[in-house]
Amino acid sequence: MDIGCVFMGSPEFALPTLEAITEKFSVAGVVTQPDRPAGRGRALTPPPVKILAQDLGLPIIQPNRMRDPDAMQRLHEWNPDVIVVAAFGQILRPEVLDLPRFGSINVHASLLPRWRGAAPIQAAILHGDPVTGVTIMKMDPGVDTGPILSQQSIPIHPEDTAGTLSDRLASLGAELLVQTLPRYIEGEIEPRPQDDSQATYAPMLKKSDGELDFSQPAEQLARKVRAFNPWPGAFFFWMGLRLKVLRAHAAADPGAEPGKTTVLEGLPAIGTGNGLLVLDEVQPAGKKPMAGDVFLHGAKEWVS
Repeated sequence: MDIGCVFMGSPEFALPTLEAITEKFSVAGVVTQPDRPAGRGRALTPPPVKILAQDLGLPIIQPNRMRDPDAMQRLHEWNPDVIVVAAFGQILRPEVLDLPRFGSINVHASLLPRWRGAAPIQAAILHGDPVTGVTIMKMDPGVDTGPILSQQSIPIHPEDTAGTLSDRLASLGAELLVQTLPRYIEGEIEPRPQDDSQATYAPMLKKSDGELDFSQPAEQLARKVRAFNPWPGAFFFWMGLRLKVLRAHAAADPGAEPGKTTVLEGLPAIGTGNGLLVLDEVQPAGKKPMAGDVFLHGAKEWVS
């Protein structure tokens, strides 16, 4: 089927979808976020979608806002049948959403209406959901409130981080989109409204959200470590320095004191509101990641 698309996306999550629609449909152009300063040197860095689009030889625009006249003019010139969106990072106004004759279709990394918003993958892990998935939806002006075209679920594994789960969902979303889009355009799929009474919201995360509160139970903190890996990262302050926690697990200890450091089976551990948080892998400020037992060799003050 000859479907003319414009793609909107920015981070790595969007890459499988862009690759898939380029193989199956006609992509007139790509819209992605502007280059941003990144890393210690704060050098201007292009979003991953821009790099892939360049490799694929696709036209690219990077507007600060989609309502900018130049961006809107380019969209009209591309004249897509449909806009495909995957983690673009900007709110789209009705004049953008409604420009294509088949509307704008979003690949969202949750089973809507659960976890609408900017951080659905992290929220699913953080709240202990046993399953999550992807939703292909027709966008409306709300935040992930549009009608559903298709969904597919996958289990959340006990060792999943936001990074590993995002990779699996990105591939799943790309596959589901290319299966769904032709059927939707042929009229074989009727968009179904979401049940707003079942909606939950996953707000955008900040770096400060990663700080661990040891009054909380160890199980909850272990989920937070997985949910916030790789970003924004879980951390706490020890001896006045930030210590990132890359991998951790919970262990039972009825006498644990919140915030008290100890050692369990050769690994650093910290008391919580319920049990111990055992640190499997950490990264001290200014150093490379290291296993918990290696960290202990140089942390003589861990147990006073």
